[in-house]
Amino acid sequence: MQASGCCCLLILSLLLFSSSTFALSDAEALFISRRQLLTLPENGDLPDDYEFQVELNLTFPSSRLRRAYIALQALKKAIFSDPFNTTANWEGPDVCSYNGVFCAPALDDPSLNVVAGLDVNGADLAGFLPVELGLLTDLALFHINSNRFCGIIPKSFSRLTLLYELDVSNNRFVGPFPKVVMSIPELKYLDLRYNDFEGCVPDELFNKELDALFLNNNRFEDSVAAFQRV
Repeated sequence: MQASGCCCLLILSLLLFSSSTFALSDAEALFISRRQLLTLPENGDLPDDYEFQVELNLTFPSSRLRRAYIALQALKKAIFSDPFNTTANWEGPDVCSYNGVFCAPALDDPSLNVVAGLDVNGADLAGFLPVELGLLTDLALFHINSNRFCGIIPKSFSRLTLLYELDVSNNRFVGPFPKVVMSIPELKYLDLRYNDFEGCVPDELFNKELDALFLNNNRFEDSVAAFQRV
């Protein structure tokens, strides 16, 4: 039975690596979601001292870029298919040169360069979001629409206190409404369209001062599922 299980994982892995610009099958999406669950800490969030538990033989201009490196490498590891080689240059300590990564002076210290944006829209990446993304505490925008990300949005996103735009539309995210977004204080743009979220949408969402909100094409129970405000 153990050999059979390993064989199934191998077949699914091969399917994921060979997929390009095609929708994931339900089996592939389930495989990725389960891989994410296996990586989640007991409480679903990062330990406060996590960054100090990671040993690196690299030199960084600042601790913030070191944290960004840890987060981006975790994301790269969580990607099972990258048909356009978007993350091919995600190597080494110069995270500001990575494809889809944008750096800017820190808001609290303009002398520091930090990772302020991640935009891999339309890259056709298949994978999941690791909890380490919570280390990107200088992030203002997170755009991953039109990919093949599965699983859930981890609780560690509550650490992204500067996040202004969150676009995870047109992926394969599942589960109830991701309540973690309610604890992101600066969030103004939220796009959850074209996923597999389900259940009720919290009333508190509509008290949040959002400039844009997109919820349609999920499986939400409330009539607000088709709600769209710009």
